[in-house]
Amino acid sequence: MKSLFTGRYEGYSVHHLKKDLISGIIVGIVAIPLAMSFAIASGVNPEYGIYTAFIAGILISLLGGSKYQIGGPTGAFVPILLGVVISYGYENLLVAGLMAGIILCLMGVFKLGSLIKFIPRPVTIGFTAGIAVIIFTGQIANFLGLTNIKRHEYFIDNVKEIVIHIGTANFYSVLTAIISLIIILITPKVLPKVPGALAGIVVSTLIATFFFSGQVATIATAYGQIPNTLPNFAIPDITLERIQLLIGPAFVIAMLGGIESLLSAVVADGMTNTKHNSNRELVGQGIANIVTPFFGGIPATGAIARTATNIKTGAVSPISGIIHGVFVLVTLLLLAPFASHIPLASMAPVLMVVAWNMSEQKHFAHIVKLKTGDSLVLIITFLLTVFTSLTLAVEVGLVLAVVLFAKRMSEKLVVTKVLPDHSKESGKVQSHAVHQKRDCPQISIYTIEGPLFFGAAQTFEEAIVSSIQHQQKVLILRMSKVPFLDTTGEAYFGNVIRSFKAQGGTILVTGVQDELKIALQNNGLYAEIGEDNFYPHTGEAINKALSYLDTNKCIGCQHFAFRECQELSRNKVTVPNCSIGED
Repeated sequence: MKSLFTGRYEGYSVHHLKKDLISGIIVGIVAIPLAMSFAIASGVNPEYGIYTAFIAGILISLLGGSKYQIGGPTGAFVPILLGVVISYGYENLLVAGLMAGIILCLMGVFKLGSLIKFIPRPVTIGFTAGIAVIIFTGQIANFLGLTNIKRHEYFIDNVKEIVIHIGTANFYSVLTAIISLIIILITPKVLPKVPGALAGIVVSTLIATFFFSGQVATIATAYGQIPNTLPNFAIPDITLERIQLLIGPAFVIAMLGGIESLLSAVVADGMTNTKHNSNRELVGQGIANIVTPFFGGIPATGAIARTATNIKTGAVSPISGIIHGVFVLVTLLLLAPFASHIPLASMAPVLMVVAWNMSEQKHFAHIVKLKTGDSLVLIITFLLTVFTSLTLAVEVGLVLAVVLFAKRMSEKLVVTKVLPDHSKESGKVQSHAVHQKRDCPQISIYTIEGPLFFGAAQTFEEAIVSSIQHQQKVLILRMSKVPFLDTTGEAYFGNVIRSFKAQGGTILVTGVQDELKIALQNNGLYAEIGEDNFYPHTGEAINKALSYLDTNKCIGCQHFAFRECQELSRNKVTVPNCSIGED
């Protein structure tokens, strides 16, 4: 246990506790309306969001890998959780959340936290912007006060529902929502220390209560009174059939939770010049999501906006996150009856503003304007998130990103035929030394630059095949700038070796780096080429290659690739030892 808290509370003092206390209370004030709003948007009762905020919030701060992380329900989860509730029901959502927690713990135990960084930014921005659109449109009905609205899993169906019921719009709901929205927007400018969401909800609720009470739908009329008691402990009914049914949603919840929590931790690192422990963060998130369902809470993750607020208000340790959770609990016990009177129209602008802020519209527009492969990945991920599902969007986005990356990397592989340039004293090999009137019919030298992997392996083989077809005696491969080869590259490389050797040729390899050498030894190609055929420098390989020349073919040769060939052609002598400059 000692290692769990090492470095988190060193030098902690009463002064630090005061700062954490202030920060925790402020973040708690911010968290309460958001927790209820996210729960409602996810298709469950608002108190479940409150339960999640204080239980998961405390556990994530206590056990996570970031000193400043604030955990709880977030907007990113809304479409996923709503889809699970619609398709499987609330009870199954609890089981899916618990399973997601187990997956997160396993990811942390097996040290998979660092893998999250390999998810391309266009994919994360694409699905985040897509989620923002879903959240925003999902609040239009509450903003307008529409009645008899049925929630659907898919975006198009929800839009159709709004269009069909647009005639049921309630003037008082619209007025309440507009008041809430205006207060939310102007509060940060007028009273920067007051949370805009809280101010908007309180002011609009008071106006609706005193001036047109009973004219707008409230939490109480839609979901019943919020209980001002501690949540009941209950063990979800977990069966093999449920596990099989929910493993897909649980995996999506775990992946999204892992991504969001680690992104939030990275933001906190940037703001505080600290370093989080990604694997411990996943374990902390996992434990929180395992425990929360036993109290009726929904899945939770790191909340970027609340974490940033935590830092800006002076937090110095995880104590602030724990205080935030305790404050949410105390508020629930004391003020739940009052919260039940909040109009749904007052809460709709809160989520709309959250959706706008999380959409990252500037980054979205910037990537689109680039008109590159990243732009395509972004747009496709965004559209699939909105019109299909987050699961499909991320899968397609990742595959497309990998394909485009492979294409770009394949273009980095350059295979160039070279010969010694005797116009210069060094005699080093150069590509311009090879032309139609100057080439060697018996020795081919190729410089290979770039990774030899599945996207470029065929390019490599096609470039070398001409030497095989001409049945040359020696093939020299300069591979000092080949960082690695994968199994596909290994297969194509092996084909070249075997084809060239089958016609009686000899392959010499130069400049192989240690990592590539180990790979060649492990896959057997090193032994197949022959240990004696590897050389540190090209000059040494050329010396060896000249000993394989057929002198009869060299006599009268008009290509003059080497000085020795020129001398042989003029003087009718045997090929002497070559001394080419090392490179």
